[in-house]
Amino acid sequence: MTGDPPRGRGGRATLRPDRHATSDSYKTSAPDPAYGAGMNAPRLDVIGLVVSDMAASLAFYRRLGLDLPPGAEDAPHVEADLPGGMRIAWDTEDVIRSFDPGWTRPEGGDRIGLAFRCGTPEEVDATYDSLVAAGHAGHLKPWDAFWGQRYAVVLDPDGSGVSLFAPNAPDETDAP
Repeated sequence: MTGDPPRGRGGRATLRPDRHATSDSYKTSAPDPAYGAGMNAPRLDVIGLVVSDMAASLAFYRRLGLDLPPGAEDAPHVEADLPGGMRIAWDTEDVIRSFDPGWTRPEGGDRIGLAFRCGTPEEVDATYDSLVAAGHAGHLKPWDAFWGQRYAVVLDPDGSGVSLFAPNAPDETDAP
């Protein structure tokens, strides 16, 4: 799942010579000896989701603005590039069982949370309303959180909580 090469539309591997380059902001004065001489620390590259219904999951995340390949609903593995160089990937439960026959669907609460930043507090409300109107379960209706954000949580088709948020006040870092 996460060790696969980057894939472009149509499942073809894409080459990105600078894909694993480290920015200056992540360089440190000395490497951690636990990684050995000359080794770099692992870098988070892919967020992987295991889904029971690929079409339903992709439809949900498209509504949140992710650019997903058309016709991917029948694929067992789908990837999309995210801003900032990360990727998100979906695998069907059958794909996971193909290399981990003992895998079982997790029970209970969320194990990982995705959060989508909206442009304004009003956009949080509109996005939440749009997803609920499309048949997705709302978990926490939009509210003004004590930490200064408009916040809401909707469930994706597999029951994972997906947060929607926006600062309640303009942030200097948001200025063009």
